[in-house]
Amino acid sequence: MKVVLPMAGLGTRLRPHTYSKAKPLLPVAGKPVLAHLLDRLQGLDVEEYIFIVGYLAEQIEEYVEANYDLPARYVLQAEPLGQAHAIHLAREYIDSPFLLIFVDTIFEADLTRIDEVASDGLVFVKEVDDPRRFGIALLEGDRVVRFIEKPEEPVSNLALVGIYYVVNWPLLMGCVETLLEEGIQTKGEYYIADAFQLMVDQGAKLEAVTVDVWQDCGKPETLLATNRYLLEKGGTQEVEAENSIIIPPVSIAESVTIRGSIVGPYVSAAEGSVIIDSIVKDSIIDEGAHIEGAMLEGSLIGAKAQVKGRFKRLDVAASSRVDL
Repeated sequence: MKVVLPMAGLGTRLRPHTYSKAKPLLPVAGKPVLAHLLDRLQGLDVEEYIFIVGYLAEQIEEYVEANYDLPARYVLQAEPLGQAHAIHLAREYIDSPFLLIFVDTIFEADLTRIDEVASDGLVFVKEVDDPRRFGIALLEGDRVVRFIEKPEEPVSNLALVGIYYVVNWPLLMGCVETLLEEGIQTKGEYYIADAFQLMVDQGAKLEAVTVDVWQDCGKPETLLATNRYLLEKGGTQEVEAENSIIIPPVSIAESVTIRGSIVGPYVSAAEGSVIIDSIVKDSIIDEGAHIEGAMLEGSLIGAKAQVKGRFKRLDVAASSRVDL
């Protein structure tokens, strides 16, 4: 089996952080989003990992090569023309069943199902409250009969979570080729859901598998929500700090300096960051950032950024009102 990981998107919803750092390398709960994904795939019998990269591609390759011993190949998608276009670029290396995973996805699912599948493939889904934000699957029994990308009027609440196991890879690659040749696009892009729909139209059986957990890392608010979820699962961490209060759960790297502060809950602080005379909760602090005299909540602080404020000293008489 091969694993195909498209990650060439510009990460526009996470700007300004993705101007200088590739989206898959943004930190969450103590390590990059990409690391959480790769760690979940450990133990699978993988012949080759195919990383489809784009903007800041060299960062992805450097990180993977430095931290993992994987049979890896890197394919450049220079133009952001969509998911199916990304798969098309890797066509000469896709010559067996493969697991397709989009990097925004942190999941908990039973991947042993891929050893038992007797159909053309598996499509992993999750029930959501607002399907309009996602591609969705319409089922008959456990078989997907229709794929719809970000519908304005949803006919299903089963969101496509960005994980697919493709057994009939020749048919999928042929359908991707058809999309590109005929210019079949959705909202200006070549979506993989449209290629899967062509497979279904040609009689392919694609089974739906519900995942237990699906955490999105594509926007600031969802990245923070994923950080909270992962920290809760990570348990309590012992943290050394000077004249400070640490409220778990947190993920604090060993080289972080904390002094005169209240940190937590739900704070991730990367190597070399500094928190002095501050109150920080529900935030992600990247490596080398310096926070001093600040009150932060629901914040993303980029690598080597500086956030400095000033606590106020007040003498406030009874029955007074102060607006700051």
